[in-house]
Order: sequence, then structure tokens, then C-alpha cells
Amino acid sequence: MSFSRRQFVKGGVTAFTFGFAAPRLMYDIAFGQALGARNLVVVYLSGGNDSLSTIVPYRDSNYVSRRPTLAIAAANVLQIGSDSSGVELGLHPRLTGLKAIFDAGRLAVIQRTGYANQSRSHFTGYDIWGTASTTNTSGTGWLGRYLDLVPAPVDPLVAWNTQRETPRPLMARTVGVPAITSPATYAFSGANPNSPVESGYERTAQTKISSHIPVDRPHLAFVNSTTQAALGTLDRVATVATYRPANTYPNNGFGQALTAVAGAMNKQIGTKVFWVQTGGFDTHASQGTNQGAYFNLMATLGDGLKAFYDDLSAQGLLSSTLVLVYSEFGRRITENGSQGTDHGAGANMIVLGGGVRGGIYGTAPNLNTDPANPTLENNAGDVKYETDFRAVYAKILDSWLGANSVTILGGDYRGGAPAIL
Repeated sequence: MSFSRRQFVKGGVTAFTFGFAAPRLMYDIAFGQALGARNLVVVYLSGGNDSLSTIVPYRDSNYVSRRPTLAIAAANVLQIGSDSSGVELGLHPRLTGLKAIFDAGRLAVIQRTGYANQSRSHFTGYDIWGTASTTNTSGTGWLGRYLDLVPAPVDPLVAWNTQRETPRPLMARTVGVPAITSPATYAFSGANPNSPVESGYERTAQTKISSHIPVDRPHLAFVNSTTQAALGTLDRVATVATYRPANTYPNNGFGQALTAVAGAMNKQIGTKVFWVQTGGFDTHASQGTNQGAYFNLMATLGDGLKAFYDDLSAQGLLSSTLVLVYSEFGRRITENGSQGTDHGAGANMIVLGGGVRGGIYGTAPNLNTDPANPTLENNAGDVKYETDFRAVYAKILDSWLGANSVTILGGDYRGGAPAIL
């Protein structure tokens, strides 16, 4: 395969930048090794998860009165004990997998996380949690800044995004992250699966084209160097597609993504930071309790994470893996007229893994409708945050990844960090 000068000029950088379906080269590749063999898996619940249906204050009479159709009955919740304020709590009845992990002492629930004057916008909230900043929400992500500080040697696969678009938390200044939605289809986009020989020609041609690194043309040099890095990842990612887990994962997108993450760890391809996303949490209507949209969402989350936990346990990888689960905001306390809940404020974060000190952290809100209620805000319509979400990030950065959270987060949040590790 050959390219004429006319074709090169006409196609420009685009021809080479988007020559790969999976890596998406402009956001791709270049990364240093993380601390030791520790893995971080971030699970993002897109849409704004209803925290009061995940972690249920089932004895609070106001919980029942404010949610006449959505309140989960005390007899159905999976009881996990009381918090430090004496509020009895339980998990959603479909989170049996998480209940087992909690009982094993390896799941931490952090209540009422958030920030002051919380945005109830999906996009702004997502960017605030992603950048760890309430003022510079278009900047780099908190994990991206961590990646920028990891020393050489650079490894193209030390971070892995299971979505097509690079998430805000992983956006970095000097580091790109490959988008690998499926290890089996991570390939040169010109590859023809019915013609391995032709695909080989395509790859060889791209390798030759990108081999020249012109020092006097930095933009072209960047494209060519990242192209070479992307090519170098293909064979390693292909090994992940051959992974066979120790147990069965749910047959859905979330289960498939977690299977790939476990496979990447098992095959030791070098990835240390993973981004996994599952959506549908914008439950304005028909939220349901024993069936319906939210019931299914909880099944997806709980069953997927339990399968992942069991798989890592069987591999001996659980002690080196930390999973962080969060959403961009919680939902309003009082149900709406469509048997759903609208955008709210304070939320819960969940952390699990072999090194986690399981338990209940922080205090549950008092759901009394008194506007002066200190645990609520917005005329007692929303849960008020107690723990700054960046304090949780700080704990993970300092105690798990061995980084400097003050530098990465642009402030000292260590004082409010829960002792989850």
C-alpha cells in the first residue's frame, strides 16, 4: 500500500490520527508506570444515581412519607448495620453481591459526599467530579494529572478507557489514554478480518509512514510517535481477548467491560488505571422498587461487581485492586409525580477491594422536611454533603497510588479523608 504526496496533504493529520478505530490517537498513548502492581478501577454511574435507594435509611419515617411509592420496605433491604449517628442502613435488595463483599469487610460506603453549592447539571457535575475542581471544569482530570506525574518509562497501555470517548477524569496534559471498548476488536481500522494478509500490509505501511520523527515539525512528530505507540499495543491487547475468567460474568456491557479489565490484569499487559462506565441512572420516571428500571440497574451493578470481585479473588489479584464507584450527583429526596426522582445533590461513594477497610463512613441525612435541617439543603429538598468528594480522591492518591494528592488536587483535602485504606 502506498500514499501519494497529494493524498498525504489532502488527508493531513486526520488520515493518521483517526487511522485506528480503538486507540483514537489524538487522545492516545504515552504513559509511565504506576506504583508497584496496584490497580485502580473507576466505575462511573452515569446519569445521577439515587443514593437513597442504594443505601437506604429504612427506619427514617420521613423516608417513607416522602417516597410513598418508591420507599423500599424495611423487610426487603439488605441490612448492613448503623452509622455513627445511629441511623440503621441497608442496601437495595438487588445488591446481594455487594452485601456479600460488605460482610467480608471489603466494601466501604461513604455517605453524603459532594461539594458546596452542588450543580444539578449532568454535564457540569460530571466535569466537577472529573477535574476535582468547582472553578476550572474544562481543565485536565484528576487522574489525568496523576498520569502526567508518573515518571518514565512511558507505557502506552498503563491506562485503559472502556468507553469510546476519553472521560474527563482521564484527560491529561501530556498523556493520552487508549479507548478500548473490546479487546477482540482493538485493531487498525483499515484491517480486513477476512483478509489477514491485506491487514498485514496495512499495518506494515502505517508502521513505515510513522517511523520518521521530524524534529522540526513537532505536530507531525507527535502524530507519528503516537501512531507507533498505538501499533505497539495491538498484540498485547489481543492477548486479553483470549482470557477466560474463573467464573461467569453477567452477559451485558458492564459485565463484558469488567471481564476485559480482569483479563488485562491477568495477562499482565501493564495497565494500572481503568475506567468503566454504566448508564441509565437518570431515573425521572418509573424508578420502581421490586421491578423496573432502577431494580435492573442495581442488578447490573451488584452482579457485575460481585463477579469481578470473585474472579480477582480466584486469580490472587484482589489485594492489589481498588474499585471506586461514584455518580455525578444524588437525587432529590421527595419522589416526583412520575414515580421517579429528579436531580439532587449529596451522594454516596463506594470503595471495594482486598485492601479496603470496609464499613459505613460518614452519617446519613435526617430526612425531616424542616428547612433548618442541617443535613439537608435547598429547603430540605436535597441531601447536603458532609464529606468533600476530593477527600476520597486524596485518600486513594496518597494511600493507594503513592502520589501527592495536594499537588494533583490543587488543595489539601487529606484532613477530611475517611480511613478506608
